[in-house]
Amino acid sequence: MTGGIRYPFEVPPAEGEALEVAEGVLWMRLPLPMALDHVNVFALDEGDGWTVIDTGFDSKRARGIWTRLLAGPLAGKPVKRIVVTHYHPDHVGLAGWFQAQGAELLTTRTSWLYARMLCLDEQAAPLPEQLAFWRASGMPPALLAQREKERPFNFSDVVAPLPVGFTRLQEGQEITLGGRRWRIHTGDGHAPEHATFWSLDDHLILGGDQLLPSISANIGVYPTEPDADPLAEWLTSCARFQPMARHSHMVLPGHKLPFTGLPLRLHQMVENHIGALNRLRKHLTAPHTAAQCFLPVFKREITGDAYGMALVEAVAHLNHLLHRGEVSRTMGEDGAWQWVMND
Repeated sequence: MTGGIRYPFEVPPAEGEALEVAEGVLWMRLPLPMALDHVNVFALDEGDGWTVIDTGFDSKRARGIWTRLLAGPLAGKPVKRIVVTHYHPDHVGLAGWFQAQGAELLTTRTSWLYARMLCLDEQAAPLPEQLAFWRASGMPPALLAQREKERPFNFSDVVAPLPVGFTRLQEGQEITLGGRRWRIHTGDGHAPEHATFWSLDDHLILGGDQLLPSISANIGVYPTEPDADPLAEWLTSCARFQPMARHSHMVLPGHKLPFTGLPLRLHQMVENHIGALNRLRKHLTAPHTAAQCFLPVFKREITGDAYGMALVEAVAHLNHLLHRGEVSRTMGEDGAWQWVMND
């Protein structure tokens, strides 16, 4: 872990522009309507076309930006392949739009199945299971009543319909993209079977959200699998990546800036959660709901738009301790789990 984390490119490309970060590799950004206001996408030059890594949300603005990129920095050459690192909407949002124009979609089987399923699962109001999950997590009654009346986030709101058909990517596979040979290594925790790509010809890594600098990928539990332990999967993935990481690697991440210093960053990513778990253990000497655990997990209270992501991550840390046999939970009369350390 000698050396710190460095950023070879300190200024990101402006909207509608591209920056060459390695021979034949262009870095671009698409806007997101949230606190994390961008997603990085990359284009790999195939000579007669491009392979694009991730896509951004589907929106009129995003389609317009892509149209300008295709005519400008991408020199009018077609997008022949779309590689989706994982199924989250800021990464898969416009994959179907590109497919409709003739591009081939490459992703892991889990990512395609999740994305395809969620595109078809539109809800006008929160499901009973969602409300029960929020209640069990200790969401305040007033906020719960407000959420009950609102249209929930729907995947299909920001993800173009996905046509049937994709090419599967999987752990250990070697693939050629943009004239480079890449080895695929998958991780879990943030998203199941998240693909990362490690160049066999130089020091590039396409990291998606599995390998981020300066911010932590969200590790969440959801009503679809309320007793899951994604934090264990995340920590296992980090440990699996550590022997392969070199300080010379330049990671092209899904958010923020390209960086070097991956061994140190992987150490930080593990220690971030180890510290949160240690603070949580002290906090749970008395019973608390998940919603009352923001301060030990994040070292600050969280309100507003970030509340939902904070809640699912607090549950993830509690579930991890539950699976380890360190805590117990009891359902209160209000329908919320009270968590406490075992004697």
